[in-house]
Amino acid sequence: MRRGEIWLARLNPNVGAEAGKIRPVLIMLANDLLATGMSPVVCIPLTSKLFKGMEGLRFAIAPRDRLLKRCYLMSEQTRALDLNRFGDGPLTALTSQEMAEVERSLMGVLGLFHHVNPVH
Repeated sequence: MRRGEIWLARLNPNVGAEAGKIRPVLIMLANDLLATGMSPVVCIPLTSKLFKGMEGLRFAIAPRDRLLKRCYLMSEQTRALDLNRFGDGPLTALTSQEMAEVERSLMGVLGLFHHVNPVH
C-alpha cells in the first residue's frame, strides 16, 4: 500500500451521511507511516456519482488499470480506516500532478488556505 494508490475498502457500518458500502478509496497517509504498518490509514472515498452542486468539491479520476469507471473523490468524507477494512488493491495510482490537485481540494475542504490579512 502506497500514498496515491486506490484500493477497495469496506466503509460499513456507516452513520448518517457518511459514505458507506464497499468502494474505492484513495490512500492519503504518508508512505513513511504506511511502511510501519500503522493503522488506521487516512483515505478519501470515491463515488461514481456527481451530484448537482457538488462539482466544486469533486475531483474526477478517469478510468484506468483496474478502476473501471470514472470516479470522483469525496474530499469532505476523508476518514481513517483500520487495515482490516481494506480489500483488493491497488486498483490504480494517481500521478503526482493529480495528487497535487487532490491536496489543493483537501486543503480547501479543511480550511487550510492561508489568507493575507493586513495588520491595522
